[in-house]
Amino acid sequence: MKNSEILDFLKSKNEDILDLLKKSNSIRNYNNITFSKNVFIPITHICRNSCGYCTFKKYPEDVAELIMSKSKIMKNLKNADKYKCKEALFTFGERSDEIDSIQDELNKMKYDTMTEYLYHISEVTLKETELLPHTNCGIISKNELKMLKEVNASMGLMLENVSPRLMKTPAHELSPGKDPKLRIETIENAGKLKIPFTTGLLIGIGETIEERVSSLLKLRKIQDKYGHIQEIIIQNFRSKPGIPMEKHPEPSFLEILKTVAVANLLFPDVSIQVPPNLNNETSQMFLLAGADDWGGVSPVSKDFVNPEAPWPEIEKLRNITFEAGFNMVERLPVYKKYINSEFLSEKILKKIEDINSRYGANF
Repeated sequence: MKNSEILDFLKSKNEDILDLLKKSNSIRNYNNITFSKNVFIPITHICRNSCGYCTFKKYPEDVAELIMSKSKIMKNLKNADKYKCKEALFTFGERSDEIDSIQDELNKMKYDTMTEYLYHISEVTLKETELLPHTNCGIISKNELKMLKEVNASMGLMLENVSPRLMKTPAHELSPGKDPKLRIETIENAGKLKIPFTTGLLIGIGETIEERVSSLLKLRKIQDKYGHIQEIIIQNFRSKPGIPMEKHPEPSFLEILKTVAVANLLFPDVSIQVPPNLNNETSQMFLLAGADDWGGVSPVSKDFVNPEAPWPEIEKLRNITFEAGFNMVERLPVYKKYINSEFLSEKILKKIEDINSRYGANF
């Protein structure tokens, strides 16, 4: 698809929108909508960024536990095991170990960096639970990515938007890690290392339609080169009380709908995900626009990035998926086509073999 064609689609109105939805649905070659049953583990809420739309970040003086202890993490993981979750979603604030209080806490725990601690936790997760680690921790180095690949089934980082202009807006003016050059570098490094990867766009943070197009085309270029992007999230900005962007307008339903359809047309080789908890009333329509994945849904933990938006119950999500004409199928945090020695370590491949054996499945 050409730049001008994508732009025309995103600016389409009335009957043209219906044509766009028909085009998007015409390339669907299966009837399944996937999801990953997970547990969300925020290892620390401390972060170097201060995004204008974020409620995840906390300050050291406002938390009782700077870094979640191994015992608390394992308690959460063991509970997730009881619910037959397959994904352990590990997050922490970007470059949190650059903050003195976090570094002091790590030193007490005999670790030099948050990545080292995460590696240890991921390794224990593989040994002591039936869960597969998936990490989303912001900008990290190529060496850190390489290290974590050994103990992670997949990783992720939202591109959000490719425009450097947003670094001078309320969305990102206090967030050095949201520099698109740094985020692109991390996504490309993951590609060089053959790490199955999740990325996506954040819609409605002050970007133009043209900047959305540029962002999608940049991800298409990366995918053409490395082939490691397994899913693209189209996430809508939601206003929350107390954030700097509290009065910033949310994107319209049609804006998200058209972006989902265009992303599906542009990425026939990649799953398109829309978070169901951010779109309770309209989520079925995104399936009709071409979305084919609900992402991680947890029966045991909240969405710590959007704590005001509870996950739908899995059975309820299954029912609305069926009502829209689709089947809902559970997947692992790594998609099937990446379950091979080119993309996964021996540890992860062995763990997937064990999971399939235990559940009598072929995830």
